[in-house]
Amino acid sequence: MFIDIPSELEAALIDLPLPPWELDGSSSARSTMEEYRTELRATPRFEDTAASLRHTLTRAGGGYAVLRLGNLAKALGTGDRFLRLATAFAAEVAIPFSPFPRWPLWKDIGVKVDKAPGKSSGIGYNAFHMDLVNATLPPDYTTLLCVRPDPLGGGLSLLSDAHAAVARLSGNSRALLAETAYHYGTFFDLYGVGEEYKPFPILDGSAADEGFVRFTAKMLERSDLGRAHADAAQDLAAELIQGQVSLMLQPGDYLIVNQRRFLHGREALRSGQEAVPVADRRLLLQLFLRAPADVSSAA
Repeated sequence: MFIDIPSELEAALIDLPLPPWELDGSSSARSTMEEYRTELRATPRFEDTAASLRHTLTRAGGGYAVLRLGNLAKALGTGDRFLRLATAFAAEVAIPFSPFPRWPLWKDIGVKVDKAPGKSSGIGYNAFHMDLVNATLPPDYTTLLCVRPDPLGGGLSLLSDAHAAVARLSGNSRALLAETAYHYGTFFDLYGVGEEYKPFPILDGSAADEGFVRFTAKMLERSDLGRAHADAAQDLAAELIQGQVSLMLQPGDYLIVNQRRFLHGREALRSGQEAVPVADRRLLLQLFLRAPADVSSAA
C-alpha cells in the first residue's frame, strides 16, 4: 500500500512551480484541477504513479494508500509549493474539498494536551471511525498528510477493512446494524456534505465493498443505544480491531483512505507530550475528497 515516487518524477516536481489553487465554493475549482493535471502529466512517470494510486485505492481488497512524498518535503519544505503538489496528487483521485468554512482546503490536526484524549487533536487512543459519519453525503476519501510524527514515537495510524469486518459478523448482528437506529455527534457549520443523518443505519444495504459502513466507536460511549443495537456495534468494533493494520507515518507521507472500504483510527501518543514544545509536536494536515457524482469512487 506504499507508493514511492520515482526519482525522475521527484526531480521534475521539485522544479515545477504550480500556481495557487482556486476554490469553487468549498471545492477545488475545475480550472485549478485541469491546470495541475496538465502540468503534472507532462512530467516523467506521473501518469503511471497516479494510476497506481487510483488502483490501490479502488481495487478488490484495496482501500488505502500511502504516497511517499518525503523527499519532496525535504527539498521544498511543507509550505505552499509542497501542498500544491499534494493537492494535485489528491485531485487525481477525486475532487478536493473542505466541509469546514474555517479551513479553506487543508485542516491542521496538531496536538493539544488539554483536549479530550480521544479527539483527533488529543493525545489518547482515537478509536475506529469514518469521518463525518452523521452526514448524508460524507467524504468519499479522507486524507492525512504527515508534517511531523510524534517525536516520542507514538501515534501509529490504524486502518481496518470495514466490509471484511462486517462479513465476519453473525447474520443477526448484520441485521441489527442495517436498522436505522444509530446516531452520533452534532452537525453544524458544515457545507458540501448534505444534511444531518439522524438516526442512520451502520450498513446501508449496498453490495459488499461499495457502501459506507457508517461507524464510529465513539457512539458506544456517547450515544443512547438500545442493548441489542449497542451489542451489534460492539461486535463490529471488536472485528475491526481484530483485522487492523498499523503504520507509522513519516514526514511527507500522504495517507489516503477510501471511506467506502476502510475505517481509520490512531494509537495513543506517547506519554510526556506536555514537555514537547508545541512547534515540535505531531502535526498532520487533513484534506477531504469527493468522488464525481456519477461514481462511488474514482476509476
